[in-house]
Amino acid sequence: MKALIYNTFGGPEVLEYHDMPNPVIDPNEILIRMKAIGLNFADVYRRKGNYHLEGEPPYILGYEGAGIVEQVGADIQGIQKGDRIAFADVPFANAELVAVPMDKAIPLPESISFEEASSVLLQGLTAHYLTKDSYSVNKNDVVLVHAAAGGVGQLLIQIAKLLGGKVIGLTSSEKKAKAAKDAGADVVFLYKDDWKSAVLNETHGKGVDVVYESVGSTLMDSFAATRVGGTVVFYGMAGGDPVSVDPRMLMDTSKTLTGGDLWNVLTSREERVARSGELFRWMEEGKVKLAKPTTFALHEGQEAHRYLESRQSTGKILLIPSNGESK
Repeated sequence: MKALIYNTFGGPEVLEYHDMPNPVIDPNEILIRMKAIGLNFADVYRRKGNYHLEGEPPYILGYEGAGIVEQVGADIQGIQKGDRIAFADVPFANAELVAVPMDKAIPLPESISFEEASSVLLQGLTAHYLTKDSYSVNKNDVVLVHAAAGGVGQLLIQIAKLLGGKVIGLTSSEKKAKAAKDAGADVVFLYKDDWKSAVLNETHGKGVDVVYESVGSTLMDSFAATRVGGTVVFYGMAGGDPVSVDPRMLMDTSKTLTGGDLWNVLTSREERVARSGELFRWMEEGKVKLAKPTTFALHEGQEAHRYLESRQSTGKILLIPSNGESK
C-alpha cells in the first residue's frame, strides 16, 4: 500500500509518500480501504515530536477517516466486506489501508459521504460531549464559544442552537466572524476588541451561562464573562497555557471550572455508535451542516500540513488516497 510517512521529526518537509507493507489484521480487527482521511492539529504535533510516539520510524500519522471494509477478522460478527465504516481514534490512518479494531468501527449510513464522516467525527464528537456531558446546554442558556470559526467551534454553535441556547462567538478576524455567523452564532466579537466587556454588555452585565474555553491564555477573562454560578469548560489551549486557578475564586463566585477530554467519553463501541449516530441523524435532518472541506491527495501531505498550519482554512482539511472518492 501507499502511505504518508516520516522518519524524523520536523516541518512538513519530513513527510514522504512511500510504499509500506499492508497491515496484517488480528482476529478482532477489520481492514479498511480508505476513501477519506481527516487532518488535525494533533497530526502536526506528532510530526513535530511534541507528542510521545510508540515504536520506531517510519511513523504514519492520522487517526480519523472512513472507507470500505476489505477484509474481516476471524472473530468479527456483524460486519462484512463492502460495508462502509468510519473511525475517530485509530492510528496509522494516513495510508490506503488501515487495520481498525472492532470496538472502534462506526457504521456509516449511505446518506453520509466518506468526506463528511472524515470531516465531522473527531470534532463533532468533541462538540457533542461538550454540550451534553461537560455542560448540558438547555433552552435559553447563553453560550460563549471561543475560536468560533474553527471546526469544533462551528459545530458547538450549531449544537448549542439546536439545544435551544443563544450563542456568542469569539474569533480573530472579520472573515472568521462571518463563518461563525453563517454557522448560526447570534453575535460575534473579535479578540482584538474588548470582548469581555462586550459579552457583559450583551448579557446586561450578568455574564454567560457557560464558556467553551479552547484558547487557554484567555481563561481568566472567560471567568470574568461568566455569570455567578456559571460554568467554564476548559478543553484546549491553542493560544497558550492558562494561569493557575485559585480554588477560593470558585468558592467566592460559585462558578464551576470543568475540563473535558473525548477519550474519557468514548469508552466503548456502544458510546461511539450512539453518539456518532446522533450526529449523523442531525446531519441527515439538516440541523448540523458542515463547511465544505479542503481536500488534498494523500501524496500532497506536505502541502496539506502547510495549509493547516497557515490557519487559512475555516473548514476541515482532508487527505484523499488515490483510490478515494467522496461517496
